[in-house]
This record gives sequence, structure tokens and C-alpha cells, in this order.
Amino acid sequence: MKVFHQISLLRDELKQARQAGKRIGFVPTMGNLHAAHIELVKKAQQTNDVVVCSIFVNGLQFNDSSDLDKYPRTLQADIDRLEVAGCDYLFNPDDAEMYPNGTEVQTRVICPTMTGVLCGAARPGHFDGVTTVVSKLFNIVQPDEAVFGLKDYQQLAVIRRMVEDLCMPICITAMETHREGDGLAMSSRNGFITATERPKVVILSQQLNGIREAVQSGREDFSQLENEAIQAIEQAGFKVDYFSICCSKTLQRVDDKTEAITVLGAMFTEGARLIDNLSFSRVR
Repeated sequence: MKVFHQISLLRDELKQARQAGKRIGFVPTMGNLHAAHIELVKKAQQTNDVVVCSIFVNGLQFNDSSDLDKYPRTLQADIDRLEVAGCDYLFNPDDAEMYPNGTEVQTRVICPTMTGVLCGAARPGHFDGVTTVVSKLFNIVQPDEAVFGLKDYQQLAVIRRMVEDLCMPICITAMETHREGDGLAMSSRNGFITATERPKVVILSQQLNGIREAVQSGREDFSQLENEAIQAIEQAGFKVDYFSICCSKTLQRVDDKTEAITVLGAMFTEGARLIDNLSFSRVR
């Protein structure tokens, strides 16, 4: 695997691959890679000739500097994992390479829909940072396909909208959430869960599954279902950020006409903010 820290050198390398007619797949990450990230790389390998993975901790999407400071950085371990997986290229720029004029005057890419709710409601500016850095990475790599995990469902929906609105010729592929044996969604933040909390954090995924079963059994009292899930999570000892039953496409509140439903939840442990979601079709 070749590692690049400079945009120009990566572009030169990928230009040769592109001229040779090779299809380029891309997996953007912030590092601290785990099995779910490697599955994204493997997915990209199935439909592309070469795969690029990026590792860049994007300060532009953190509205809490302390959260940015404690984000785990495990570059050598990440490189080892990617090499074993057979990744072709790693792009690992620093802040100066990605934002040469500084973040304060960086041109922003803003998606006006789906960004002020759910994760965006509690993290103002977060998705502006996401769409800005992802658009820059797409311009740098110019992939044919980019692969994302469904765990960050809102992020995926926003990126899809950005790609559509800006006419980017990139196929966005989503991969099912990779989970631990007990159902906990894999995340770089799981390392902040205490040993005491670990057996209980599965309450989030359990409530998502419970909502699906209830709705597909005919319940339509959506607000009550949300309140029941929130109470169950709080009784398990966690603080709820949000728990919402939404339209899968728009992330607006579900209504009587909604067919495709996504339930999204976020909760706080002592040291981590965990998110998860579950999508399903309504049974009539």
C-alpha cells in the first residue's frame, strides 16, 4: 500500500490509474479503524480496480474542541489493518494540506436540508464541516464510487443529497452497519464505554428493533413509541440525545403516507455519544 500526505502526489498517482482505465473506489474515514471500516474497503474492492482510503480527523465538523482533542488517533495500527486488507492507497493529509488558508476562511459546502435535525440539532455546523471536507476529498480523489456505512445514516443521506445537487459523477454505496455479537454498532467511540456500561449499551439497538416490530405489527402511535423507547434508555442509566421515527428519504417526521421508515437514536454514556438506526418498510 502506498501512503500519500500531499494532494498533488496522490493526484499524479491516480491520474495514471485513471488513464490505464482503472475504476477507483474510495473509503473516507477519520481513522481509528475497526472491522466495520475494513468491510467498507472490502466492499469497494468488489467493484473497483483500485481502492483509496483516507484518514483525516476533520476539525471543521467538531463544534466541541475537547471532543476533537480526545478523538483517538491510531495511524500505525490503521496502516497495518489497511495493508492486511489489501488497500491500494492511503491518503493521510494534515490540516495545512487540507485547509491551506485556515478553516476560518475556508469555502463551505452547505446542504440546506436534513442538517438541522437529529445529530445536526445538537451539533450546529457539524454537517457543514462534513459536506465541506467530503466534497474536497471527492475533488482530490475523483472516485467512481465511494462507500459509506449505514451507521451514520443522516450523514449518508446528506452526502447523497450533496452529490445529487452538485452533479458529482460518483456512485454512493451504502453498507449495512457492522455490529458486535450483542448488536452494538461498531464505532470508534466504543472505546470510551466503561466496563460497567458495556452490557447495558445494547439498549439502543434493542429499542430500534422494538420499534420496528411494533410498527410492522400495526402500531401507529409514533410519538408514544418514541417516548417508550426514551424511557427504557433512561431507565438503563443513559441520557437520550434524540430518538425519532422518520421518513427514510427526507428524515422528516413519519406520517400516515410514509412507506420507508428509518428510526434513529443517539444517547450518551459517561464518555461517549453513541448513534444507531434501523430502516424498514411499513406493512399495510
